[in-house]
Amino acid sequence: MKSEKKAQLRRLLFATNNPGKQREIKRILKGLPLEIVFPGDIGIKLDPEETGGTFQENAFLKAEAFAKKAPGMMVAAEDSGLVVPALGGEPGVRSARYGGTRDNAAHNALLLEKMRGLEGGQRAAYYEAVVVLLDETRRSHVFSGRVNGEIALEPKGSGGFGYDPVFFSAELGRTFGEAPARDKDRLSHRGKALRALKRALVPILSRNAGPEVWP
Repeated sequence: MKSEKKAQLRRLLFATNNPGKQREIKRILKGLPLEIVFPGDIGIKLDPEETGGTFQENAFLKAEAFAKKAPGMMVAAEDSGLVVPALGGEPGVRSARYGGTRDNAAHNALLLEKMRGLEGGQRAAYYEAVVVLLDETRRSHVFSGRVNGEIALEPKGSGGFGYDPVFFSAELGRTFGEAPARDKDRLSHRGKALRALKRALVPILSRNAGPEVWP
């Protein structure tokens, strides 16, 4: 009986292969009458080129690319990054590829080097996230989140991922890398965007409660 109920759940493909993001997505979207799957779970191998000039444009590009591989299934995609006004907005939409690499430690080292000598308000930064949902009719829904902070003088903490060890939150009094997952989720850019998505999914799932169309 339990397996039959699970088979009837509608699916949401969340188009990310990032393990850190997958953990956050599962935590924050927990409780929805929905089966959340990631590309590797259903055999999709795709790495769309992120050519957009904004986080929203990149999220749309990813959502649309994965939707073509998953007909009849809801698809969500997210793009996010760190913005440092004193560096002209870097790393911005290049956050995951800053300095031409995908290595988080290298990203943080490059960022700290570029910020050498900057003090006070010059170290201000913010994280931004945009989630795009394409429902089963391929209508789009957009959700966003932002959190302000500053860049620490050195990495602290081994939690989280990406720029978390150098992103200091005054509200938490520590970097995101030092913060427990529940505290980071409560304040983070991605947490805000995902909770907005979760609220929107409730009426969508209630409104379209018919049989699932499986790919």
